[in-house]
Amino acid sequence: MVDTVTRKPSEARQRLLDTASGIFYRDGIHSVGVDRVILEAGVTRATFYRHFPGKEDLVLAYLQAEDDSLRGQFAAASGLGLDPDGLLEAIIQAIADDVSRNHTRGCPFINASAEYPDAQSPVRLTVASHRTWFRGQLRDALEAAGRDDAEERAGALVLLRDAALVGGYLDGPDTIRATYLRTARQVSGLG
Repeated sequence: MVDTVTRKPSEARQRLLDTASGIFYRDGIHSVGVDRVILEAGVTRATFYRHFPGKEDLVLAYLQAEDDSLRGQFAAASGLGLDPDGLLEAIIQAIADDVSRNHTRGCPFINASAEYPDAQSPVRLTVASHRTWFRGQLRDALEAAGRDDAEERAGALVLLRDAALVGGYLDGPDTIRATYLRTARQVSGLG
């Protein structure tokens, strides 16, 4: 018999993930031990290992949560019924807002990659999968808007997002926001 009930993640698992996500993003991954996550999440060691067989599993869940959040944002924007240019503008604005509000310490995927240099590690493969999806979403939006060289433009927009996230952290988001918006609009054919 197939279980058709969608199960909500346990409260303890979600608390572990939320706690780890904040700490990993703020302080780095390798510098944070499992004991700190357990302590700050207010769970037992047994609870931690029931949900995550090891720290890397928690790291992968953290990156998956970041990926899920961005996918949700794309889905929400696509559901607004915007014309193709309006969708491109919404994507560009959302990235600028993300740099200013949510990811003020750089890109969680870039940060994780810096700590996991092996390109074949599960962490780096997760990051690569996210980046492939993200580039594809941008390419599809550009194609829908009738832009030539959509693949190249999508690559440029990924690069601009990377630069905005890193530049926002190093120089402050207000410093890079206008430049990012102007350049992303030019690349996407909006301005």
